[in-house]
Amino acid sequence: MDGVGGKPGWAWIFILEGICTVLCAIASFFILCDFPNTARFLTEAERVWVIRRLQADMKFSAGGERFKMKYIWQSLTDWTTWLGTSVGIYMGLNEPLYAFSLFTPTIITQLGFRSTAANLLSVPVYVFACIMTIVMGFIGDRVKTRAWINLLLFGSGIAGYVILICSTNPALSYFAVYLAALSIYPTIPNTVAWISSNIEGSYKRSVAIGMIIGWGNLNGAVSSNVYRAVDAPRYRLGHSIVLAYIAIGWICSLGLYIHLKRENAAKRRGERDEVIDGVNNPHAREENGHFESVDAARMEKGDHWSGFRYSL
Repeated sequence: MDGVGGKPGWAWIFILEGICTVLCAIASFFILCDFPNTARFLTEAERVWVIRRLQADMKFSAGGERFKMKYIWQSLTDWTTWLGTSVGIYMGLNEPLYAFSLFTPTIITQLGFRSTAANLLSVPVYVFACIMTIVMGFIGDRVKTRAWINLLLFGSGIAGYVILICSTNPALSYFAVYLAALSIYPTIPNTVAWISSNIEGSYKRSVAIGMIIGWGNLNGAVSSNVYRAVDAPRYRLGHSIVLAYIAIGWICSLGLYIHLKRENAAKRRGERDEVIDGVNNPHAREENGHFESVDAARMEKGDHWSGFRYSL
């Protein structure tokens, strides 16, 4: 299509892919279900079963929730949202993700391999990343922890980029590329799962996840400018910037882990207990809220409810 409509071939790639994205977005408005209780393809018994299963997993809003502006405010003022977004974990992932995707063949070429060989040598890296993404997801579900997986994987990325900055050995540098891939690709779904499981309230969760994905992707704009031709063949500046992003992700993962652990401890001590009508609770405090029932408290407060426990 090069020259069609007076546009170069590369422009048509963006146009056609953009049209496809817009059409899918429009279709999704009609296809996607808001809540299990509105899913037309489920029977009534199946809807009840799905909702009860979700609510047993601390997703109290699964049965449906009316929109209130305060849910947006709750998301914007929650430490979980901010540690996961603009100053946080996902920011520390997306810039390295795009930089890695764009420049892996270039990095391998500068290790002494020809361009064809460099492209071929990048394939096993992505196969390895795919396998480890599945493995880490399985491990996270089994050991019931996401924070330590994040810390371990970010640590792998720090080691990988330190090697890339310092090493002049092509084999060692190629090994470091695998460490970098291990840090970036499995950590993205692990982080999204971790943040999602710790935000209760469908609207609050939607705002938080939108901020996480949106801001993280904006940081991807940095990636196209960090590996400059003048820095070849070592690309120390580019590697150093990516290393800094990964370090931010590691620090914020640790910070979020400590924050959630402290909140769980405070809830166990009764410091977050609400006043419930008809319930005699010596730990209950008016500043934590006053509600007619436990169900009203957990629906209103979401993950801040005293009975909610954060996933670590």
